[in-house]
Amino acid sequence: MNNATFVFDAHCDTLGCALPGEFQRDLRQWSDAGHLDLPRMRAGGINCQIFACFPGQTRLTSCPTSAALERLEVLYTLIERVPEQITLIRSASDLEKITTEGPIGAILGFEGGEALDGSISRLHTFYRLGLRNLGLAWDERNAACDGVGAGTSAGLTAFGRDIVITCNDLGIVLDLSHLNPAGVAEVLALSSQPVIASHSNARGLYDHHRNLSDNQIRMIAERGGVIGVTFVGMFMADNPAEATLDHVLDHIDYMVEVAGNDHVGLGSDYDGWTLPTDLDSGEKYPRITDGLLARGYPEETICKILGENFRRVFTQILP
Repeated sequence: MNNATFVFDAHCDTLGCALPGEFQRDLRQWSDAGHLDLPRMRAGGINCQIFACFPGQTRLTSCPTSAALERLEVLYTLIERVPEQITLIRSASDLEKITTEGPIGAILGFEGGEALDGSISRLHTFYRLGLRNLGLAWDERNAACDGVGAGTSAGLTAFGRDIVITCNDLGIVLDLSHLNPAGVAEVLALSSQPVIASHSNARGLYDHHRNLSDNQIRMIAERGGVIGVTFVGMFMADNPAEATLDHVLDHIDYMVEVAGNDHVGLGSDYDGWTLPTDLDSGEKYPRITDGLLARGYPEETICKILGENFRRVFTQILP
């Protein structure tokens, strides 16, 4: 079923793995290192992928704009070299053209607003360069907001509120993962469009500060958004090495129960953190489909979770 179904993964950090350095990978080639590359995406049936431009923890306060541009260049170079394998999604019509047989659709995302450097003009520039998904925060404080790791109850700054309004106007999908509770509430109150949480799990099932409360899950769903259940071990188990596919399926079950099956998707966080060994490479994605079938999910619901829910929201918001 997986290879005949549209699959949309809402978060990976793979672009950073293709930067020059000791551990650089050629994303055109199958690799035993890391989690993701084009051949493994194809083998796993992934049809659309959000590629996050996360500058890395060491670059959050040291030239984050340059770090984002370096990752953007990785993506553009990859598309130029193998356009028959991957294409950039800029519009709703681009996304609607993505099939299970053609090139993989790449959506450019930011994980944290640091690269904007406090400038709405810079947001417009990155939009012109293809930015279509914006996570306001990583874990710490930036010019727009506070992340969940900052340990504060502050909401959005004036700049953060301007970002929300501008993203709504331009057609950039706002992402709440990593944002602190006060910021989440303020974005939900201010945004005129649905929002997503690209890679977050359920705090009611496992109490980790990066996971979402039941109330946050319901609020995202009530506004038409989608939450991407993530594979990150530390968000599911005391010992991340002991997390398994079943933990991921448990969080999908929980999210469906709280939010409804129209508001749950997947956001692996490939190449971001330690993942369960039975899901730690892109070609293993069909195991989620097999697990959902084994738990009695109807095919229509599985299609929604695998990708149609995220496609609905992005098609609604993109220009």
